[in-house]
Amino acid sequence: MNADPLTYPEKDHYTADDLLAILAILRDQDNGCPWDKVQTHTSIRMNFLEEAYEAVDAIDLNDPTLLCEELGDVLMQVGFHTQIEQEAGNFTWQQVCDGVCRKLIDRHPHIFGGDTSIKDWDALKNKEKGRVTLQDDLDSVPKALPALMRAAKLQKRAARAGVTVETTPAELETLAGQVAAGENAEAALGELLFKAAALARQVGLDPEQALQKANAAFTAAPHQL
Repeated sequence: MNADPLTYPEKDHYTADDLLAILAILRDQDNGCPWDKVQTHTSIRMNFLEEAYEAVDAIDLNDPTLLCEELGDVLMQVGFHTQIEQEAGNFTWQQVCDGVCRKLIDRHPHIFGGDTSIKDWDALKNKEKGRVTLQDDLDSVPKALPALMRAAKLQKRAARAGVTVETTPAELETLAGQVAAGENAEAALGELLFKAAALARQVGLDPEQALQKANAAFTAAPHQL
């Protein structure tokens, strides 16, 4: 690193442009931060997820001050990944913003296109992404989602195409028995959890939120469950 410390102008209010400029300085291969300049998409992948989860926690806590901070951390992650791609010559921050603005305009023809009829948002998105079949739709569900959340989303998309996953208490009891007996336990447990997501959908509940509430109850009183 340089013997002379770098400085950045002190301002009353910093903007997104300042964030990008600071990230570029930190990533500078000659004078940047030893940690920041060697990071890759893969090495900070979990950081991105953690910051997003912390923002969701702030929403659940109904804490605007904390949410402001956590959204800043998420924005920093977006800027960091964009900086990596800009250095590689693939795309810029301006292209990221351009893309999402065009997407919002295209997906709201009833607002920006003079079409007053409400369009099917899912159909618009599938057309935009070139998704034709149910398999296309299922393959587009992010694999990095928590497994229970992904199961619910897969089942919701399948149901739109007329493929419904259903279960009964008796089936769940049978699967639980197979797990307890060690009969192909991992596969049975996976199916049990998948079918639990189906049961939640049948009764209009979000399985991820239900499990989060159970986690919170256990955290608050671990000896009562």
